[in-house]
Amino acid sequence: MLQGTCREIGEIVIVDFSGKITLGEGSSTLRHTIRDLIDRGHRKIVLNLFDVDYIDSSGIGELVSGFTTVRNAEGDMKLLHLTKRVHDLLQITRLFTVFDVRSNEEEAIRSFQ
Repeated sequence: MLQGTCREIGEIVIVDFSGKITLGEGSSTLRHTIRDLIDRGHRKIVLNLFDVDYIDSSGIGELVSGFTTVRNAEGDMKLLHLTKRVHDLLQITRLFTVFDVRSNEEEAIRSFQ
């Protein structure tokens, strides 16, 4: 089960996710979280995936879809603290070049300026 906790630093929202991003509940939680943030006017989003221990192809698809949703709303989304498994999956699928991936929260926040 995927859970997300939002915290705001200025105009940047950091979502700390924990669990699995898989077909069904996990990917729909991710989708609803991102859409809800956009609907509430947030345009600078960081997804902290430190506690995401598993992601499947539908989870990857949902990350891409979320990224597109944020970009279409003239916002920006960054990924933070990828686990080795998620990092490897993004490299294999060549999506590592699509996402702005950061390993340090302060660096992720500064990168919006």
